[in-house]
Parts: sequence; C-alpha cells; structure tokens
Amino acid sequence: MIARNVVAGNSHGLSTRRLIIGQVSVCLGCCCGQTGRGRPEVPVEWLKTEWRIRGLLKNVHLSICGCLGPCDVPNVVKIDAPQETIWLGKIERFDQYRDIVEWAAHSKAAGRLLPLPKGLEAHTFDPFR
Repeated sequence: MIARNVVAGNSHGLSTRRLIIGQVSVCLGCCCGQTGRGRPEVPVEWLKTEWRIRGLLKNVHLSICGCLGPCDVPNVVKIDAPQETIWLGKIERFDQYRDIVEWAAHSKAAGRLLPLPKGLEAHTFDPFR
C-alpha cells in the first residue's frame, strides 16, 4: 500500500505520492533575467542540469516560472517550505545561484530544508510588508 499525503482541510482527499521538503521557484518573467532590459541573467539551463545531476527534483522541486513579482527587485527566487516561504531578491551573480544549488543539495542530504547560507540571508525580503 502506498502512503499518501492528504492536505489538511482538504475534504476531497486529494493527495500525492511525491512528498517534497521544499520548492524553489526562480522567476523568469517580465523583468527577471531579461538581459535586454539591463537585468542580470538567470542561468536557467545550468540550474536545470545541476538539479537533475544532483537528483534534487524528487526532494526539492525546481520551478522556472513566469513573473513572481515584485518587479522592482530584480531576479527573485521564492522558496516554499511546509511552514514558511522565503523570498530572495537581487540574485544577480552566478555564485549566488551556485549557493542555492549547494544549499538544496545539503538540504536533500539532511532530509529537511536547512537555514540559508549567510550570503543569501542578506537577500531575503518580505513582499507583503
């Protein structure tokens, strides 16, 4: 029998067999990564390749998505965990994306999302305040 995760409060019993520890959403919308508009590049293909090589997809899901907003903060990354959402902005350098990949790999090995590296903590913000 396969164990299923039922979302609390979901009266329809919708469930999934793939349980993740977190999800990383990388904005590639109207502003983020748009080098023609003067924004820093988002290394999309490199991220996808690293995620696949490191076997992260089943534990820390990666989504390259459209606009996450807020558009006044370039290159936004949103990290969703069961108890929180972390927003990162101004992810402008390759080494910052590398730090995200390394953090995700260490989190996978730990079986839970670990605290962000110090270098990324400075890029957190709350779009609702």
